[in-house]
Amino acid sequence: MLIGIGFSNPLLVGLIGIGLLLILVVIGVRVVIAAATVGLLGLVELIGWGPAAGIVGIVPHAKSSTYALSVLPMFIFIGFVAFHAGMTTQLFDAARKWLSWLPGGLAVATVFATAGFAAVSGASTATSAVFARVAVPEMLKYGYDRKLAAGVVAAGGTLATLIPPSAILVIYAIIVEESVGKLLLAGFLPGLVSAIVYALIIILWAMFRPHEAPAVPSSTWKERAVSLPPLMPIMLVVAIIISAIYQGWATPTEAGALGAAVVFVVAIARGAGLKAISGSLMETAKLTVMIFSLIWGVTIFVRFLGFSGVADAFTSWVVSIDAPPLVIMICILLAYAVLGMFMDAIGMLLLTLPVVYPAVMALGYDSIWFGIIVVKMAEVCLVTPPIGLNCFVVNAVRPDIPLSDVFRGITIFFVADVVTIIVLLLFPEIVTWLPEMMSR
Repeated sequence: MLIGIGFSNPLLVGLIGIGLLLILVVIGVRVVIAAATVGLLGLVELIGWGPAAGIVGIVPHAKSSTYALSVLPMFIFIGFVAFHAGMTTQLFDAARKWLSWLPGGLAVATVFATAGFAAVSGASTATSAVFARVAVPEMLKYGYDRKLAAGVVAAGGTLATLIPPSAILVIYAIIVEESVGKLLLAGFLPGLVSAIVYALIIILWAMFRPHEAPAVPSSTWKERAVSLPPLMPIMLVVAIIISAIYQGWATPTEAGALGAAVVFVVAIARGAGLKAISGSLMETAKLTVMIFSLIWGVTIFVRFLGFSGVADAFTSWVVSIDAPPLVIMICILLAYAVLGMFMDAIGMLLLTLPVVYPAVMALGYDSIWFGIIVVKMAEVCLVTPPIGLNCFVVNAVRPDIPLSDVFRGITIFFVADVVTIIVLLLFPEIVTWLPEMMSR
């Protein structure tokens, strides 16, 4: 406990607090509890009980009452209602009919179907859970290796962290006080690049190991054409969100509300009952409360770091390093890869960005570009052991596929993610082009 130690150096108190927080997270304490507890104790040590209590009582509410955060429940609700309306099954059916002729066609279809669902969901674990029910049985039916079938679903789910509407991009924007609209637009092309890289690596894998991804019968052109009309609601929601943000005729929150209204009407028209709608509302509330609780807890810890001066000291140290900025950036990303083995993506960003972001900006990098890169790293963390939330989700939905097989199946997609990150490092215009066009 920090209280009463009486350290005269605030920076030392901050470093001790960071170490204590990491220990608590590694031993299994929830991030929100660990961050709030360490933050409170650190504030008491630095400024006393009275001011610390005032900060803990006011700051979390002030941070979470930001108007931009109201977009989160809208995006989350869209995903849950789209699932209950049967849109996921139709997405996979259409992708299967159009792409099954490719080597590893069913796995490729799964990638692009998850990308399509990501465009109306924004929740990675939800995407993985849905397609573990929809796509895995179909792949196993045609003799696909179960490791590949589970791996492609876990990896495909991560696309929801980049492709708008992305909840984690909204959270990044709030933390660093960046434009939510620009961040959401910036994730579109990198998300598409990620999906294409996944598809290419599956095709190569299937060409060299065809017994793990057997060929399946091709569909007729008539069957392909018939599969497209049911996708119109999803295409409409995507068009509303992207055009509203790009052209500026609605805020991201208003665009999310319009998208939610469209999906809700479609769900009712397709026979979704009271149980399905109430279930969607309940799941939306649960996930929203979880995210806001993280924000509350971590905000207390971040304010403690501010009083300790850790962020300023880290920025000064990073700037003083005699190394090219790209080398420093790679080291920062490697640190994120290690942290991601023990923390969930949202908690990791909430805890690290107040320290890391000022240093990255001091190196001359673009705020929006860094947001996409760091969220892409969060994607990688969703499929790496020992946390790998998406892998656990797939295993929970398909207990017949051992968790070890899910992690083995993710290996080739980890390689694909590394390739994608290298591409985004070398060609930052992929990230910045759409936001720059928006500003004109």
